[in-house]
Amino acid sequence: MALWRPPRSCADYLSEYRHCRSLMNRLHHYYTFGRAPSCQQWKTDHYSCCEWERHRGSEAKEALRDSERARVEQQRGFVPVWELRQTPPADWHAPLQQGKLKGS
Repeated sequence: MALWRPPRSCADYLSEYRHCRSLMNRLHHYYTFGRAPSCQQWKTDHYSCCEWERHRGSEAKEALRDSERARVEQQRGFVPVWELRQTPPADWHAPLQQGKLKGS
């Protein structure tokens, strides 16, 4: 049986935490959402990952699994900006009409 491994390396969690705490990210997040980002989850995940690597504790393993599942579910909630095509346009191979607008 293969040994369980965290979905990311512990260095990745630390890197995400440092990025979250960076001045540029905090300014961007505040400008976009009107509040500072919460970076506590990245810090908790880094701690859990380090605990898993040191002691192989089941609590750390479950904490990482739950956190990653919640992160995936949160990402699924975003809808795409563009409508995806099922097939290419019928005239995809036609030469471009340089200088002409599509509606004219």
